[in-house]
Amino acid sequence: MLMTPVKPGKHCNLIVCSGCDLVVSKRALPSGVRAVCPQCHTPLYEKPYCALNGVLALCITAILLYIPAMIYPVLELHFLGSIRTSTVFEGAMAVWHQGYWVVGLGVLLGAVLAPAVLLCSILAQVLIVQTGGYKTKFGRDTLNGLLRYHGLINQLSMLEIYVISFLVTSFQLSDFADVYFGLGTLCFTLLFVVTLFLQREYNLEHMWGYVGESRDES
Repeated sequence: MLMTPVKPGKHCNLIVCSGCDLVVSKRALPSGVRAVCPQCHTPLYEKPYCALNGVLALCITAILLYIPAMIYPVLELHFLGSIRTSTVFEGAMAVWHQGYWVVGLGVLLGAVLAPAVLLCSILAQVLIVQTGGYKTKFGRDTLNGLLRYHGLINQLSMLEIYVISFLVTSFQLSDFADVYFGLGTLCFTLLFVVTLFLQREYNLEHMWGYVGESRDES
């Protein structure tokens, strides 16, 4: 697909051709299409490996795993005849009430709130693009706002740290109590794996291309 040279005063995503230094507008591409320079026909970029349908499937799977990961206990401790269970949210609140409110806030933000916001944001972005809503002013502004804060939300989501804490806790408490992993642990681990693949396949520049395409058409 031949790309369009930049028009003066036109707001869009820009890319410089490595062959002739021509500045062209970058936009989303159909499946199996490569963008080439209109002047020297040098390949510029390709569509991301995973299509939007794949991103949507991964996002829905992650959301379905998120619900039981937060509801069911992630750890079950058997100590001196007593049994104690804890969910991710209860663990964050327990740390908070013990006076370590910074750690509790970090767990609550990185393992509970930020992942939920991230998944909902990606889901909304894909639905806006899939339904063609990005071509309207409201849809374009909504997509623009979601993309603007995507990087920050992505950095705040730290599921991997909590998964590692499961393993560390089990080793540290194994000498004093029997530690069992619950259904929440399985769902949380699968949530981390699916989210990892989702972040790998998701392409922020590709999503920005739809915003630029909508502005070019308007």
